[in-house]
Order: sequence, then structure tokens, then C-alpha cells
Amino acid sequence: MPMRIGLYGGSFDPIHNGHLIVARAIAERLGLERVIFLPSATPPHKPEEGLLDPAHRAEMVKLAIQDEPSFEFSDFDLTRSGPSYTIDTVMHFRRLLGQDADLHWIIGADSLLEIVTWYRASALVDACHVITAARGSWEQIDWNEFRKTLSESQIANLEAGVLDTPVIEIASTDIRRRISEGRSIRYLVPETVRSYVAEHGLYRGPL
Repeated sequence: MPMRIGLYGGSFDPIHNGHLIVARAIAERLGLERVIFLPSATPPHKPEEGLLDPAHRAEMVKLAIQDEPSFEFSDFDLTRSGPSYTIDTVMHFRRLLGQDADLHWIIGADSLLEIVTWYRASALVDACHVITAARGSWEQIDWNEFRKTLSESQIANLEAGVLDTPVIEIASTDIRRRISEGRSIRYLVPETVRSYVAEHGLYRGPL
């Protein structure tokens, strides 16, 4: 049987409980053996965001998943040069895990709306299963917009990958704002991450 692997990329600035709950829900729904978390160094669609230092974001991901045997960390997107193009990441794991590996790239509904603008979007849809975490708030979109870039079979694959996942109203932006305002983030992030943020005084500047 081919390995069924989830690849979960993102800025994770910081990683929070919503990320973890969605990853667990998708892993259970699809029978994934592993979910690999991939913090991005330079997300192509967020170059101006001013992300926290990669070393801190990487350490928080490691702390967040340390007690989950099926969750893994990879620094591939952090250590390579240039933008973190998703197709490059997927092809790296294709080479690493073999052509038979069943790869699933996990995104949010907002990213699905942008996917046709991604670098080599058509090749990406062919290279893996794109899995969209709809989180209970999914609204039907105009799939005609996708036809400008993708084939009917590719669009069908994207539609099939839209999964209803738990509604978790947690956002990294709100967490950073709460910290800058001196408010608690307990229960929004794993306790290990909350302690790390406090220990290193992260996100204390203006947002």
C-alpha cells in the first residue's frame, strides 16, 4: 500500500490549536499515516507580511506537535533559497518518498480561492491531492474562474478535495494582536507554545 502523507504548509506565525485540530480531522478523514508541517520562509503571496524569525516559528511548531506521533516537522521550506513555491515542495517530497506516495497538500478555503494564481498551479493539482479545510463556513464559489487555468478533471479533483472540518475561530493575526495588547492567549495555542512566546517576549511590538 502506498504511503498516505499530508503536507501542511503555512507561515505558522504562530501555530495555534486551530491548525492542529484541522490537521487531526483531515488525517482521520483521509487515513493519513503522517502529517508533515512545513513553516514557510518566504510565502509568495505574503512577501510584505514581516514574519517572525524562522527559528522561532520552527521551534513553536516543534513544541506544538511534540506529543503527536503522526505529526512531523520539516524545515525544507525554511532552508531553501527563494520563494516557497508549493509545487517545488511537493516535488521534493515526491522525490524523497517515492513516486507511489499518496501526497495530500492541505490548505484553507481562502487559499483555494487564490490557487489559480499560484506558480505552476496546473502542475500542482496534477502532482498531489489538494485538500481544502472548509471549516464549516464553506460557500459555493464560481468554478468558472478556475477554468481559465485548469482542466475540467483538475477542477473536479479540487472539488472532491473540499472537506468539512471543525469550525475553529482562531487566527494567528488575532493571537499576535492579543499578545501586543497584553491579553492572554491561553487555550488558543498549546501550552508549550504559550510558554515559549512568553519566555522569548515574542510579538510585543506594534502590529
